[in-house]
Amino acid sequence: MILVVSYPADPHAEQVIRHLRQAGREVLLLDLSELPGQATLTFDYVKPSRPLLEYRRDGGPPVDLANTRAVWWRRPQVADPSAVTDPETRLFTVNEWQEAINGLWQLLDARWMNPPDRDDAASRKAFQLRVAAETGLAVPRTLITSDPERAREFITTQGPQGTVYKTFSATHAVWRETRLVGESELALLDTVRLAPVIFQDYVPAEVDLRVTVVGEHIFPAAIHSQNTDYPVDFRMGLGQTTTEPTELPEEVSAQLRRLMRRLGLVYGAIDMRRTPDGRHVFLEINTAGEFLFIEERTAQPISQALAEWLGREI
Repeated sequence: MILVVSYPADPHAEQVIRHLRQAGREVLLLDLSELPGQATLTFDYVKPSRPLLEYRRDGGPPVDLANTRAVWWRRPQVADPSAVTDPETRLFTVNEWQEAINGLWQLLDARWMNPPDRDDAASRKAFQLRVAAETGLAVPRTLITSDPERAREFITTQGPQGTVYKTFSATHAVWRETRLVGESELALLDTVRLAPVIFQDYVPAEVDLRVTVVGEHIFPAAIHSQNTDYPVDFRMGLGQTTTEPTELPEEVSAQLRRLMRRLGLVYGAIDMRRTPDGRHVFLEINTAGEFLFIEERTAQPISQALAEWLGREI
């Protein structure tokens, strides 16, 4: 069995599951937010060396997760303890579910895309920048700080309109595009003390690059973001862009493969920029980054490659 850890409305999961089922593979979409209200989880050590790992949706048959042979750690949800109203009891309940679910991952004798612990470490922007530099990739001059004075010094050194700033994370409720530092931001630099900010040298682009890596497959795509209303961040003007398959220099492909090995990842969506003078600059790697917008525009078979990796026989 192949386990896809995500949620039912995830179109990326749906596409890969479709490929897997067309190939005759047994697949379970595991939505952890079904716990505890709509599903139960049981570990039965009737055979201590191979416990039964039973997942049962309400009204459905039990599924032994111990039969899992490959896992796609796509967009994991969390158990929903909202039925518990007392705050202290709810905190206790959350911790109990976290312990049980983390134990479940360690009991699965399966191939992972990506292993949860490696995925978690690799998603840290501060860490991935250092590893990228160690593998030979060019990275922008970066300052991560909660010190307003250090931020001012960095911006002054880079010059007017020479610095971008970004957040560590984004949610549906709070999402921020990469922005150039302007006069209005300079007036607010004292607020950096409230939460650290990522400042970077602005990297001019001939094109933005989204490089999707699946195992040994590398799918590079060029996004012509400089022809849009917002060339600083291609996500803001994606509907205006032309996106097409492209080639990477062999050296850059080798560096990206080294990066994936160092981070312990099977899947990664890598954002880079190709500068007007031909340099390839690494910006970040998204361990569960979206790929359908690239596949739809370039016809690169990314979801098929994912399905083949998950479904292959060992």
